[in-house]
Amino acid sequence: MRRHAAVRMLLHDRATTAGSVLGVVAIIFLVGQQLATLSGLVSYMSVLVDRSGADIWITSKDTDNINSAGDLPMKYVDRLLALDDIEWAEPLVLAGGLLKREDGQFQPVRVVGLARPRMAGGPWEFAEGDIGVLLDVDAVTVDRLDLETLGGPEVNDVLEISGVRVRVAGITDGIQGFAGTLVFASEEKAREVGRVSDDRCSNILVTLRPDAKPNHALARIRALLPGAEAYTTAELATNTKLYYLTETGIGFSFGFTTFAGIMVGVVIIVLTMYTTVLNRVRDFAVLRALGARKSDIRLIVLYQALVIGLIGTLIGFFLLAGFLFGTRGSQLPSSMPLWIPPLHALFTLLLCVAGSGLAIRRATRVEPASAFR
Repeated sequence: MRRHAAVRMLLHDRATTAGSVLGVVAIIFLVGQQLATLSGLVSYMSVLVDRSGADIWITSKDTDNINSAGDLPMKYVDRLLALDDIEWAEPLVLAGGLLKREDGQFQPVRVVGLARPRMAGGPWEFAEGDIGVLLDVDAVTVDRLDLETLGGPEVNDVLEISGVRVRVAGITDGIQGFAGTLVFASEEKAREVGRVSDDRCSNILVTLRPDAKPNHALARIRALLPGAEAYTTAELATNTKLYYLTETGIGFSFGFTTFAGIMVGVVIIVLTMYTTVLNRVRDFAVLRALGARKSDIRLIVLYQALVIGLIGTLIGFFLLAGFLFGTRGSQLPSSMPLWIPPLHALFTLLLCVAGSGLAIRRATRVEPASAFR
């Protein structure tokens, strides 16, 4: 009876119900859009680390994120290979440069130099070509999403980066960096672009043997190289993300916007639910006169809040799915880890229930006698 009464009351005043649903849709879409964009940006922050295939990264001392590393002696590579826990260790050279476009303008890029032949830390998705093109010492790859920014280069075009001639040998697909446009090249070409000497490198990537114990290997590496930092891939990725979220204001900016979206939705829900009760005071009075208890009235309002929440959640996620589909493969960062939607939906439904509190208080104060006035 209570569920039936709740639904009939919602259908009777469709305009007010639609306003409440709109509030839920606002929470789901606005907050979800912010979370998706933030998640996309966060994935850019540590993309080189996450997709490197390495177990451990060796960086310069006191490095708090991958994009602020200094340099290391190349002799560290030989020292690492002497440990029986390590399967392979290879240098990575990161160099900043200016790519000269065909129109004469310059675009800053971040050159990632890979050691041949393994090419550890290299690109993983290609629109044209494959990682094998980087075996050519003069070859580089640019990303499909950066083509317009770089002046529209094509495969086999010859370009200059900081005065060094390179040849576009492949085009990656959706590999975006947070600290700049990523250009993958051979180790030798990155050294030439960044004027990095042969006895130095930016980082060292390490992969452990299958039977190695990560904590034990990490302790041995730190003891062997006291002048450097050794992180697991997960640790360095987390440090990099935390650095950008806490030190650059990105976390505060997105957090404030997300909070504002939640507050807009909550205000709409609370006001519309309260207005709904005011418009239906006589209906609640009739129910009380017919014998409905205050607990019955509470449950009716709660049922209404849950129905509104479920409908708004479905519509909101439908719109959010359209946003994610429309931005997939574009320059706008957006991604939605699988654990976010259920938590987002649950949180929104809880807001609906909490937002109905004021309406419940008003509804339970209705006197049965008012139905006959």
